[in-house]
Amino acid sequence: MKIDDVRNILIIGAGTMGQQIAFQCAISGYNVVLFDIDAAILENSMKRITKLAGSFRNSGRLTPEDAEAALKRIRCSSHPEDAARKADFISESVPEDPGLKARVFSQFNQLCPAHAIFTTNTSTLIPSMFAEATGRPDRFAAFHFHDIRVTNIVDIMPHSGTSAETLALIQAFAARIGQVAILLKKENYGYVFNAMLTEVFKAAQILAAGGVAGVEDIDRAWMGIMHTPVGPFGMMDSIGLDTVWKVTDYWAKKLKDPQTLANAAFMKGYVDAGRLGTKCGQGFYRYPGPAYAAPQFLTECTESEIAPDGKKQAT
Repeated sequence: MKIDDVRNILIIGAGTMGQQIAFQCAISGYNVVLFDIDAAILENSMKRITKLAGSFRNSGRLTPEDAEAALKRIRCSSHPEDAARKADFISESVPEDPGLKARVFSQFNQLCPAHAIFTTNTSTLIPSMFAEATGRPDRFAAFHFHDIRVTNIVDIMPHSGTSAETLALIQAFAARIGQVAILLKKENYGYVFNAMLTEVFKAAQILAAGGVAGVEDIDRAWMGIMHTPVGPFGMMDSIGLDTVWKVTDYWAKKLKDPQTLANAAFMKGYVDAGRLGTKCGQGFYRYPGPAYAAPQFLTECTESEIAPDGKKQAT
């Protein structure tokens, strides 16, 4: 298959990144099917994609006509056979569980056309962990997106069985949808940027879980010295605390490291309280209008921050 043969994109998983990847493909002219097992999830996802289209339109990144056309190119399906029927290129964004990803790819291998390319948007796993389960390991690689609202950087990570033709097609597809591809020479947990970012998150979690400093002060230290608009915990809110917890918990159980286990327990307190980040309006901060976005955040130390149970705690 050549790049000009790619017309229909299947996004498996309608979470935050699935929504963004679907929208990026749609604004680039591709027909997109967004698949999830729950119709209610899909309904909510289309609301968020519509909001995303509005932000692109309001910022001048898209004309009203182009934004509307992109939305019309996206359709939702909760039926695997229907979603897979015409797929040429698949992007998977289900939770960070290698067993789950293996089962999903195995299922869709039976349903998708033989020529279809499979990719995973995994943030922290490597493709060889479930390449064989895809049933087409030569046509499979990791193709990882970051937040499309702020960057057009993507990562491409082949495994040892990825064919040269597949790698070339994924690179060409990245260019077609306006992305700058970082090509990894070998598999690496966390790609390039995420490998660095994960260590920052881990350090921030250690400080907070160990009672060294409060969440807001940890973010304040990072933002004030690095001159960034958001700190580690604000970034975790954006990613989704359920996602960050799942990744932390996976490695905690795999490595049985006491500190990582403590970090996972710290994150789970927020997840159990339903404080999942920006997508639900509350995480380490409340949204909209999080404390770190206020002009005085770096000049006036706040007196309290929000605990997982929603109560105020002294900083």
